[in-house]
Amino acid sequence: MTRRWEIELAGRGGQGLAVAGLILAEAAGVYEGKEVALTEVHGIASRGGPSRSEVIISDEEIDFPAVTRPDVLLAMTQKDCDIYSPSLREGGVLIVDDTVSLVPILKSCGTYRLPLLRAAREELRSPISVNIVALGALAALAPVVSREALAKAIVARMPRTAEMNLRALEAGAQMARRAMEALGGKR
Repeated sequence: MTRRWEIELAGRGGQGLAVAGLILAEAAGVYEGKEVALTEVHGIASRGGPSRSEVIISDEEIDFPAVTRPDVLLAMTQKDCDIYSPSLREGGVLIVDDTVSLVPILKSCGTYRLPLLRAAREELRSPISVNIVALGALAALAPVVSREALAKAIVARMPRTAEMNLRALEAGAQMARRAMEALGGKR
């Protein structure tokens, strides 16, 4: 059975979502041999304006490279959650930062409100690693790509900061595992 994953990463410029999308695409394409498509949308302001990265990962050739009904949505802001969560596919995964106060109740989706920004700032003392923390959580909550492939892509893409980013990846994965345990292991 073939699988096509549509993933949307939405937030503000400066949160590293373009890099996160690139790492996710490279992990799936280069290290797992999947077909991938990556698109990015940026506002006019590079820092603080809207930023979105869309990644499609498929076992087969991708004939339409746009995310229409995401299987996974990472929303870093309230506005992004409000705008993009209604299009989430039934059975999808919604990951929001815990600064998002109003999370829609999507009965057919797994919803996770995680302290992504706080973990990057306080645990890792590296606010710019929030994108990698989020990727670690995403990989633990949705089997779109293995953590091993993400780790290889991180080391290849960011060799000088690989050690810190690998810690960030693990912090995100642990955070997601704790959230799943709190829900009784349900997605």
